[in-house]
Amino acid sequence: MLQSVQGIVIRSMDYGEGNKIIRLFTPELGKVGIMARGAKKLKSKHGAVTQLFTYGDFVFFKQRGQMGSLNGAEIIEAHHALREDLHKSAYASYLAEMTDRMLADEEGNAFLFEQLRAGLMAIEEDKDMQIITHLYEMKMFDLAGYLPVTDACVSCGETAGLTTFSPTLGGTLCLRCRHKDPSTIPIGEGTYKLLRLFPRMDMRRLGSVQVKEETKAQLKLCMRTYMDVHIGVQWKSRGFIEQMEKYNI
Repeated sequence: MLQSVQGIVIRSMDYGEGNKIIRLFTPELGKVGIMARGAKKLKSKHGAVTQLFTYGDFVFFKQRGQMGSLNGAEIIEAHHALREDLHKSAYASYLAEMTDRMLADEEGNAFLFEQLRAGLMAIEEDKDMQIITHLYEMKMFDLAGYLPVTDACVSCGETAGLTTFSPTLGGTLCLRCRHKDPSTIPIGEGTYKLLRLFPRMDMRRLGSVQVKEETKAQLKLCMRTYMDVHIGVQWKSRGFIEQMEKYNI
């Protein structure tokens, strides 16, 4: 069956001497694996459109139970800047890797597609990459059924005095309940506000936010620890980001 879709390349791998296998994320079909024959050759018409982060129109032939075969494609957004800048590439790769590893094959999700598309564009536009990442992480938690409780105490339901975040218990804790998790993370007012905002915020509405370094440090600790506790995946791209942070690259 010949199919025509818009999609974003979330994975691109060399295959054999001249071919590539790409994984598209599309709003209707979810993740789709496609063979792009001859894409590695210098004069290939598919060379550019099979690069990571490319957003385009794709036409491919696919039979049930088999990998698709690329017939044609046109680039809508090439996202050259995401591949040419080390930091942008690392953060964009993390968004793509989360999408690739946390979604089932052929599981359509139009809203998440728009969130990924907006996230890649926001990184390219020099918006805060850490905030973009945390916002997308929250979308992935929601998708996986692990959305943290951030508008009340996860233990008793109290809505006041939420001064700590417990990755283990799954959300914020009030003053009376913070003793229930000795490893709970203290959070300031700015961190709490963002944790409450992320679950219901649309990436397409993200502006140029200014966040204090102390708040960003607390957010990073909360989100990364929560991801490790509840998702438990060794993220290759996040590991690279952490190495850049460690060595101030």
